[in-house]
Amino acid sequence: MRIGVATVPLDEIAGMREEYRREMACQIVHDSWHARGFTTSYLLRLDGQVAGYGSVGGAPRDSRDTLKEFYLLPRFRGAALPILRALIETSGARTVEAQTNDTLLLLMLLDCAVAVTSPTILFADGLTTRLDPRGAVFRALTDAEREGAFPHTHEDVGEYGLVRDGEVVATGGLAFHYNPPYADLYMEVAAPYQRRGFGSYLVQELKRVCHDLGCIPAARCGEGNAASRMTLQRAGMFPCGRIVRGLIAR
Repeated sequence: MRIGVATVPLDEIAGMREEYRREMACQIVHDSWHARGFTTSYLLRLDGQVAGYGSVGGAPRDSRDTLKEFYLLPRFRGAALPILRALIETSGARTVEAQTNDTLLLLMLLDCAVAVTSPTILFADGLTTRLDPRGAVFRALTDAEREGAFPHTHEDVGEYGLVRDGEVVATGGLAFHYNPPYADLYMEVAAPYQRRGFGSYLVQELKRVCHDLGCIPAARCGEGNAASRMTLQRAGMFPCGRIVRGLIAR
């Protein structure tokens, strides 16, 4: 069995990436890393035939040594483990990160990694809700309202918001740097108005905007962020997966 691993331009694996996206059929959290230049692409061959591809990279301020994608054409998947080990050897990858929706890479992670953690929960839209706005109005914010909004500590000031008695009590928006047609929902509620149902109502209305645009809502939060998790679930966003990370065993 001859395994070949070679660095290639992103264009050379574009077709297989489309197959990977189709098989995943969910939000791919770091899909935009490739187009933004955060990854190195590798073409994988078995006995001279193109077998698949791998992507190794990292966020701008991190080391670019995380194995992020590993895709094999179906007829080559029986040799997944030796092909993966060859990719790791050639690329110098030190960590591996997989969504639990990605069965192949998740199984490879469990074969090859130690010190495995699962810090991030992924959410998908599962239910249409009819939550009480509690006296708040959902609408697009003006530039002046966004500039004068309450201090944000976790998220950017969103394009949309909840206004109550003339005050912006929450903001949120949609991020589109994910694999189409998925959009990531984000929001933040002013401290005096937290735990009063405004966050869930805002998520509900952002979902509606997302659907109106022909997109599919998605979201994520840290496993220890119980408040955000409950906010999302009250608005009909339910856990659909996790991001799992581990150190590659040598």
